[in-house]
Amino acid sequence: MTQFSTRDGRPYEPQYLLKIDPKVCIGCGRCFKVCSRDVMTLCGLDDEGEWVDLDDEDDGDIERRVMRMVDEGACIGCGACARVCPTNAQTHGTAS
Repeated sequence: MTQFSTRDGRPYEPQYLLKIDPKVCIGCGRCFKVCSRDVMTLCGLDDEGEWVDLDDEDDGDIERRVMRMVDEGACIGCGACARVCPTNAQTHGTAS
């Protein structure tokens, strides 16, 4: 396993974004705005809990908007998204 450290040599273990709970996420987009790695995007959920592409949005199809992970491997574990999430909808952890 790779060892990470801060600039002054202290051990550091990145906390990667593992999942976003669509039941808790309010789709505010704060995490999306602070992420420089395009790890997530805003998507829609219909009333049956199915994902709906916002580009093909029909007014009646979207029940609510939530963030969804689209490129998990791009996460560098900086934790910026966790610091701005008002509902704690995200789960973070170490690389497995």
